[in-house]
Amino acid sequence: MEDRIYWLGWQLLMPGAGTRIWSLVKHFGTPGAAWSASVKELAGAPGIGEEGPEGLARRRSLLDPLKEADKIASAGIVFLCHTDSAYPDNLRQIYDPPPVIFLRGGLMPDDKLAVAIVGSRKPSPYGLLVAEKLAKDLAVVGVTIVSGMARGIDTAGHKGALSAGGRTIAVLGCGTDVVYPRENRMLMEQIEKSGAVISEFPLGTPPEPWRFPVRNRIISGLSQGTVVVEAAEKSGALITADFALEQGRDVMAVPGNIVSPLSRGTHRLIKQGARLVEGASDILDEIGIEKLFPVTEGDEGSMKMSIEEMSIYKLLDVEPISLDELICRSGLAPQKAMAALMYLEIKGLTRQMPGKQYTRTGRTF
Repeated sequence: MEDRIYWLGWQLLMPGAGTRIWSLVKHFGTPGAAWSASVKELAGAPGIGEEGPEGLARRRSLLDPLKEADKIASAGIVFLCHTDSAYPDNLRQIYDPPPVIFLRGGLMPDDKLAVAIVGSRKPSPYGLLVAEKLAKDLAVVGVTIVSGMARGIDTAGHKGALSAGGRTIAVLGCGTDVVYPRENRMLMEQIEKSGAVISEFPLGTPPEPWRFPVRNRIISGLSQGTVVVEAAEKSGALITADFALEQGRDVMAVPGNIVSPLSRGTHRLIKQGARLVEGASDILDEIGIEKLFPVTEGDEGSMKMSIEEMSIYKLLDVEPISLDELICRSGLAPQKAMAALMYLEIKGLTRQMPGKQYTRTGRTF
């Protein structure tokens, strides 16, 4: 059998224990060699766990990876090994990526430009509104929204991306064939059509509490930055933020009501240096505003501008011009035009007026 089948076998035997799998395979050289190891050989290897070499060998003997691969395919689910080209680059780069992930829907190269939006399962109306708006504004300019499909902020983030016709990825703490929470069945189907549903846990795995902190490293790992919208002092969203910091990714937080318990976690993050987020432009600035479009550089000392930004900038004047007219005269797709305007605003070159009217500022590039 090829290595990826053995990787699948180990993932099925040790779901959520990526570090143990990596240690075990490193010890034997290949996943196939580890799979063929005797009880005596397993006894001297790291990553065995509390069950010991006998227990691991017994469970291994009861599992046929080829048959399991057929079952997965029959369920309409794909498994991706970390060596596969379709495995997400962002996730591959973290310290302990899952050797195998299970996937419903599809991943695209553009999903590399992704932002996680996470927060409380019992948010305020303000939190829901902000999470959905941020996700929608980011999705409009081509950013993929990543979250955990939990109640509250996660659900709002997914819905915001979908409402903008954008892409979104849900990372589950259960099998990809398990809907949790149950009321999100329709949302899960929509995400599958407009992105992906991902898990490192095998089919049929129930949503037990310990699995959610484990999956949070995947949420942050898939993303270039993590935004926390409402989080109590002891919140799973803060675990995701900690993972993001460990992975060298950007951490951002939305400020809230100073007397609300749901603001304590986000305000603590801001005090510790997280970027304060008031809108999508803050997020784009934090992760790097030049990542969406290739840029061209003018004369020495001039500001970098993308081709799309230049097309829009040339149409701007001191007199306001409407968004519809800018789209029509530039010939750009609405999504590209809105992204260019957002970046021009970040750079201080344009200002939005009431009624979606835009004008140049006095700044030059």
